[in-house]
Amino acid sequence: MADFEPVLSRNWNVPDSHTLPVYESRGGYQSARKALTTMDPDKVVALVKESELRGRGGAGFPCGLKWSFLPKDRKETFMCINADESEPATFNNRLLMERDPHQLIEGIILGCFATKASTAYLYIRYEYINAYRILEKAVAEARAAGFLGKDILGSGFNLEIYVHRGAGAYICGEETGLIESLEGKRGWPRIKPPFPAIEGAFRKPTVVNNVETLCCVPHIVERGADWFKSIGTPKSYGPKLYCISGHVNKQVCVELPLGVTARELIEVHGGGVWKGRKAKLVVPGGISMGFLTADELDTKLDFEDIRKPGCLGLGTAAVTVMDDHTSIVDYLYNTTRFFAHESCGQCTPCREGCAWIYKTMKRIKGGGGRLVDLDIMLQLASNMGMMPGTTICGLADGASWPIRNAMAKLRPELEDYINTHQEGVRQITPLQEAIFAGQLAEPNLISISLPILNKV
Repeated sequence: MADFEPVLSRNWNVPDSHTLPVYESRGGYQSARKALTTMDPDKVVALVKESELRGRGGAGFPCGLKWSFLPKDRKETFMCINADESEPATFNNRLLMERDPHQLIEGIILGCFATKASTAYLYIRYEYINAYRILEKAVAEARAAGFLGKDILGSGFNLEIYVHRGAGAYICGEETGLIESLEGKRGWPRIKPPFPAIEGAFRKPTVVNNVETLCCVPHIVERGADWFKSIGTPKSYGPKLYCISGHVNKQVCVELPLGVTARELIEVHGGGVWKGRKAKLVVPGGISMGFLTADELDTKLDFEDIRKPGCLGLGTAAVTVMDDHTSIVDYLYNTTRFFAHESCGQCTPCREGCAWIYKTMKRIKGGGGRLVDLDIMLQLASNMGMMPGTTICGLADGASWPIRNAMAKLRPELEDYINTHQEGVRQITPLQEAIFAGQLAEPNLISISLPILNKV
């Protein structure tokens, strides 16, 4: 990686990098000038499609393809920039906004020009107070310099950017939940179809892109699709900001080509596991992605390879390291508590599943667990995450993945904890034994079995 040239973070350590004069002095807004004065919107879309830029917000959906879903006969288009960044241990978007806000604004200009959007809403996490203030100043600077407003650079293209603060909800990271919140309603994800490209913000065609995704666009316009595809691994091209936190000696955000291994991130960029210990678990991209064990650290952190050891995906590439003194019970307890709190409650499998899994983990942690509880949680997790169409958004799937990974990879440790922490354990009824032994049909696992098993 010694010859890799950072581009997304190239201005971070430059004094006053958040100001317009510094950004322009380092080549800023030249991509916007190039696109608005020498290219048409369809050409920018084609260039981004050719680069195979995939969304950096979690799902990894191709950016240019998403732009092409917009109706050809649309009269008005909106763009929403997802800066909610509520996935635990993720902070790369915050650094992009605080240290180089004009790079994001230029990316928004290019994205809006390509999609013919004249209004952009930058939906920022409520807790990001400093980033919000910096962005407001940067937007004002860009408007005063003629990069926003009417007839930008004499191209006839008009654009306004509005920075909108969210109200602090994990679910608003989902694009339709974000749109609902933006409109002043409860942040409940919408049933799809229609998808935002057809009916999004204020029932108009809308594109939703992540901060880091849009920050890649100026560099693609400047250097071309071939340059972008020369970085990373097949089907996972370009640079990526990796966050490293947890039980490491250095908690940092580092820019590297997509496909770096978890081991390299920990040992080279994170300074190794703290206190001379060894890594036990590594969460590759936010807790909804599952985890890697110590034997899986050579897995490439890209959109493809990460699925081989059973993770849901790359997610936000927020790598969280847990050392060999960490209990899998503590990890699952904290994880299930988070999802039970953040589920919006709109869909029954997610609302009930997250709540009951958390209650079960709470009881296991407190010494009241039974071995059969593991089967119950696995069945609930499977119902939540393996039956497409039963929930409106992907939170249930993400909430189920840590449980499914734990059962597949570290079940003996969970069983040992239950066997050695037996405080006030209640007996299972014959009916429950028959159900879990497969001798009886399961009438209603949630309504019959779980209240009995989880009674405190």
